[in-house]
Amino acid sequence: MFTILVVEDDLPLQRMMCAFLGLNGYQTITAANGEEALRAIEKVLPDLVIADVMMPVMDGWELTRELRDAYPLMPIMLVTARTTLEDKRVGFSCGADDYLTKPVDLDELLLHVGALLRRSQAMTSHQLIIGECRLDYDSLTITRGSEIITLPKKEFYLLFKLLSNQRQIFTRRQLMDEIWGLDAHSDERTVDVHIKRVREKCEHIPDFDIITVRGLGYKAEKCNG
Repeated sequence: MFTILVVEDDLPLQRMMCAFLGLNGYQTITAANGEEALRAIEKVLPDLVIADVMMPVMDGWELTRELRDAYPLMPIMLVTARTTLEDKRVGFSCGADDYLTKPVDLDELLLHVGALLRRSQAMTSHQLIIGECRLDYDSLTITRGSEIITLPKKEFYLLFKLLSNQRQIFTRRQLMDEIWGLDAHSDERTVDVHIKRVREKCEHIPDFDIITVRGLGYKAEKCNG
């Protein structure tokens, strides 16, 4: 059974989300702010964190930064009434994997939770199947039929990250922090260069596309067919 940490200072909403998740087979633990969440994680490591943005003591953005540093692969969903493009940009830049706006639609929440957990399992398994392609994290290879493509580390890590989180938009800064490290001082255009190389090497593969999202960054999508 998956364990989900719900970090929400609106207690009626917190209880409603936990009850709904429980009815759908998930175990939940709770916290009312970021500091409580960090203490809770010391006792029970969750499979997913759902956090409000606007909370006292430590808000969701700061919590996301803390978690991303300590638990790079932990999936994090921010839930908030802040809906502007800049708010979303900040959330994704902090390291959030997903962003759901209030008022919370519980059925939509459930869909997002399932998708995030599937992506997380793909990341930890070190293999990913997209259409007829198999990506192997350990060997840095893409296998499709009899063809095997070996990519340099940074190019492969970028592709694996994007395809493990299909439709999720990643900013250049976020990709720099995760692939090159939080202390990387390289220009963010380095990401553009590596994306261009990946596209050139994989342009004949019909199973996925890497898409530029103007003003935000990049995402990957599985192609139909």
